[in-house]
Amino acid sequence: MSPTLPPLPLNLTHLTTLSPPSPSRAWLTAPHPTAPILATCSSDKTVRIYSLPTASLLSTIAGGHKRSIRTCAWKPNLRGESVLATGSFDASVGIWRRFDGGELNPRPEGGGFGSGDEEEEEEEEEWRFALVLDGHESEIKSVAWSAGGNLLATCSRDKSVWIWEEVGEDDFETVAVLQEHGGDVKCVAWHPEEECVASASYDDEVRVWREDVDDWACCAVLRGHGGTVWGVMWEGVVPRVFGKGGEERGGWLGRREKAGPRLVTCSDDLSVRVWRRRPREKVEQSRLSIIRSGSIEEEWVEEAQLPVVHTRPIYAVAWSTSGRVVSTGGDGAIVVYEERWKQSISGSEDAELQPQAVALSNGHAGESTELTPPTNGQPAKIPSTEAEFQATEWVIVAQVDGAHDVFEINHVTWAPRRDTDASSEREDLIVSTGDDGVVKVWELDG
Repeated sequence: MSPTLPPLPLNLTHLTTLSPPSPSRAWLTAPHPTAPILATCSSDKTVRIYSLPTASLLSTIAGGHKRSIRTCAWKPNLRGESVLATGSFDASVGIWRRFDGGELNPRPEGGGFGSGDEEEEEEEEEWRFALVLDGHESEIKSVAWSAGGNLLATCSRDKSVWIWEEVGEDDFETVAVLQEHGGDVKCVAWHPEEECVASASYDDEVRVWREDVDDWACCAVLRGHGGTVWGVMWEGVVPRVFGKGGEERGGWLGRREKAGPRLVTCSDDLSVRVWRRRPREKVEQSRLSIIRSGSIEEEWVEEAQLPVVHTRPIYAVAWSTSGRVVSTGGDGAIVVYEERWKQSISGSEDAELQPQAVALSNGHAGESTELTPPTNGQPAKIPSTEAEFQATEWVIVAQVDGAHDVFEINHVTWAPRRDTDASSEREDLIVSTGDDGVVKVWELDG
């Protein structure tokens, strides 16, 4: 008889289901960066645009792709127009535009979710299929816009990552074709501030890419996963740790901030891992020197493995603006984690932040992990004698099993609260997208 586990501190409550659902598998849902709407891509070759406050369908984008639409992403930093990039199994990327003549979706008078009058939906939105980007040789798996919105990253089953630059309206140029992955590239994600993109692959690796002079190159390889890496995402700009004690660890937080946003990844190996860049010392250069100093090569270290709870491959992971992480996958479970201060810390608070050099396998330390920067094509191996000054730990705070009944969940993300009841103290909503064609909205509460 298994022991009874203590109740989790937070509840994950089903708030509403977007209606009507897709008649076939739904792959991914992307929240609009400023408007209260969601875009859901489906295997029926369409993208459905839903109102988040009313949970109702606003419009259906169709006719641009010949096969399943696997992924979509909204372009940031726009006013008066919405632009959506779509990636399809037909190996093409579509760019869709719509001019906004006001609010994309007025909020319901009741102020809550699903309380709008569906009979008074706004008229069908007019989406224009602006252009198609061709070049990939196989299925597109992920698309993502850079923080500035001028660059678009795409990845494919053809093992490549492409970087496109928008040089004018409906005019894109290919600036890089990155082909160092050894397998199907599953996901791409941009740094929240810098022109730096991470990619996750069937080859069990995550690669980080930057522009080097006039070309893009791999600056780091993250190794440690024992299976396909399905998802990768960056942390927000401001580090956040839950619990008491942060006031006493200002130096530690300063070093964390100096390292920059971390990466979180999920994999076939049932693990969710957090990775951190190791800051480099700045090298002084003479003003008279014409020789370029420094290098784009970076050291990334595995900082933590989150508690192992999933029983089947983990397909998606997402980091909220508040600092929490959510994951989901083939077992149909949605799990929420948060990073907390440890109650007691051995050693000085001002101890040097050193890279962790051990890989955890189901929570057990031992084998060394090969991390990079790449040197002459070979990864650098960090000595296993080095240890990380660990001031925090990751814990599970909420979990729902069978969130889409018996169906697998393909994607999960955080969506900003757009209802009139929203407040800065309330966590973002969680949106899950499943094989059943259903998109569900969840609320995290205590």
